[in-house]
Amino acid sequence: MKKKIIRIAALAFCLVMALGVVPASAASSYGTYTYSQDGWGVASPDAYTPERIIDSNVIGLKDKLKSPTDLETDKDGNVYIADAGNNRIVVLDKYYNLKFIVSEFVNSNGIPDSLRNPNGVFIANDRLYVADTDNKRIVIFSQATGEYERIVEEPQADVFPADSIYRPVALAVDSAGTMFVISSSTYMGVIALNSDGSFQCFVGAQKVAISAWDKLWRYFQTEEMRNRSEQFISVEFNNITIDSHGFAYVTTSAIEDKNQQSATMNNSAEFSPVKKLNIAGDDIMKRTGFFGFGEVLVFDKGSMPNVPTGASVIVDIAIGPENTWSIIDEARSKVYTYDEYGNLLYIFGDKGTQLGNIGSASAITYQEDKLLILDKSMNTFTVFNRTAYGNTLIQALKNQNDRKYDAAKEDWERILQSNNNFDAAYIGIGKALYRDNDWEGAMKYFKSAYEVENYSKAFKEYRKVWISKFIYLIPIVVIAVCVGATKFFAYAAKVNKEVAVSGKKRTFWQEILYANHLIFHPFDGFWDLKHEKRGSMRGALFYVVFAIVTFTYQSAGSSYVFNPKGAYPSILTQIISVVVPLMLWVVANWCLTTLFEGEGTLKDVFIASSYALAPLPLLIIPATICTNFLTSTEAAIVTLLNAFAFVWVGLLIFTGTMVTHDYSLGKNILTTVGIIIGMAFIMFLALLFTTLLTNVIGFITAIVTEVTLRM
Repeated sequence: MKKKIIRIAALAFCLVMALGVVPASAASSYGTYTYSQDGWGVASPDAYTPERIIDSNVIGLKDKLKSPTDLETDKDGNVYIADAGNNRIVVLDKYYNLKFIVSEFVNSNGIPDSLRNPNGVFIANDRLYVADTDNKRIVIFSQATGEYERIVEEPQADVFPADSIYRPVALAVDSAGTMFVISSSTYMGVIALNSDGSFQCFVGAQKVAISAWDKLWRYFQTEEMRNRSEQFISVEFNNITIDSHGFAYVTTSAIEDKNQQSATMNNSAEFSPVKKLNIAGDDIMKRTGFFGFGEVLVFDKGSMPNVPTGASVIVDIAIGPENTWSIIDEARSKVYTYDEYGNLLYIFGDKGTQLGNIGSASAITYQEDKLLILDKSMNTFTVFNRTAYGNTLIQALKNQNDRKYDAAKEDWERILQSNNNFDAAYIGIGKALYRDNDWEGAMKYFKSAYEVENYSKAFKEYRKVWISKFIYLIPIVVIAVCVGATKFFAYAAKVNKEVAVSGKKRTFWQEILYANHLIFHPFDGFWDLKHEKRGSMRGALFYVVFAIVTFTYQSAGSSYVFNPKGAYPSILTQIISVVVPLMLWVVANWCLTTLFEGEGTLKDVFIASSYALAPLPLLIIPATICTNFLTSTEAAIVTLLNAFAFVWVGLLIFTGTMVTHDYSLGKNILTTVGIIIGMAFIMFLALLFTTLLTNVIGFITAIVTEVTLRM
């Protein structure tokens, strides 16, 4: 038995040792994931895995890299590194061997010259463009040999402030030779220069956040005070690249955390850290994903020790294959990749010292099917290989862009076999089915990815087919509904007329039907409601319950287009949402009108306010039914009906207050304002009392616990 135990222990030891010699590339040093529509990370297969780290020794440099800031590649796979600390550009071949170094040169005046702290590099039109930061200029070299061609000096224009400082840190160049320059101290936007270096314009200044108080204060400032004010200065950009269509992608890391994170959570263009600009400076970025760009699940700064907190610090962007693009978050050393519609494809990376981790990511670029990430803290860059999963993903996008929808559908299906949480795959299959006229199947896949816009398009086509099948039935249903509604209103009017002169005791049904007269004739209706006792407490309670049922049906009965996340509040929530505002109004109304010669009792106010809720089911229930037949582009119809219902109720409550208390119009307006203020005051008192009660209970509980422990 003892020998058997020894053998088992020896076998376990060997297994542990075997695991210890597994190559680092076999096990990823980070997790790849995407975000669900709820904002939670969802695991995904690796799209890229680390291959190796390239340092100065691998390159063959005598003087090692020092604080490199930028990294670019050309169509042949050559690599260009802005080695800012050594005042040079290091050029490598596709295998990361040294080709040549650009540092010193003879300028156009025949004078020896050199680069000083070059922060940015870009390849275009067979030329090497360098942002020579400390020399405040752009220097252009031959891409093939590194020979000097010309210098683009600091631009001169009247639009530059007198005290402005030109410090080019990044640039991009289009096919026409137009240069788009990022200056670290320029806040008016991207500087666009003509191919000859002359100033063209500023492009796409970033919006700043101004509080309501600041906006008001500016009305009282002099022109000089406004010019001196620095709190409204736009945020500068920090990096730029350009795609094959000439659109510029710019990034910034200077936006306030709360504004940037709000833009990310709401997927809005304002305060977004990434923008896609046309030549006019308009942001044309497509944003169809669940969220904006960068990290979604973040923690407040200082709340988590040794964990990156706050919004993403986006410092570079790279254009990938098939209109994809990637950004890097310097705070987390993560890569975020999106398609041309702004849908998140995957996130990977982490800080650390293992292969695949980055200490401080400062630049990113694509090299065919590889991804290169520069680590300025380690003076290296890491080469990542695209995996089979990543290849399938790119192939699916390629087939989709080439309109080979059947092939794309097969690719997306293969992706779902590896990652059934990948929303882009569901969308891709849905689009393929849509083009095959399989509207119902397309709707199913779009629904799985919460893709409302495309779902709505498929539903519109599905609706056309459905209408063509039942074209004769639809008019019959519409006519029947209209006739039924007309008959009901006529019946209710007849009953109300008979009850008015009968002198008999009202039945519950008659008290309910009285609302039909009240909502169309509010002045007479509320007068008779109070003085002729046409309503009752049980009738009022009926309409309160009916309002609760109406809102419950609205949340549960709305179609997918109008409620894609399937949010269904509980019945308790619906009761609170109706009863609490109603009781606040009734109590505040009675308290205030008692002091200001109001003639209505608490019971009168409650009955009048409750009967005023009668239009809600008349409009909200039909509007909810309509959601099952309307597309997202027709949502205005539902919005209009719901808004009209609330306006109608508001007018009835206002009229009911005036008639119940026998107020004039002016006095009723003032009283209504006072009631609203009174409601706020009651809520404040309730909150204060609840807080005090909670503290008292906590205090008593602590004393009981202390006494119990000591005994």
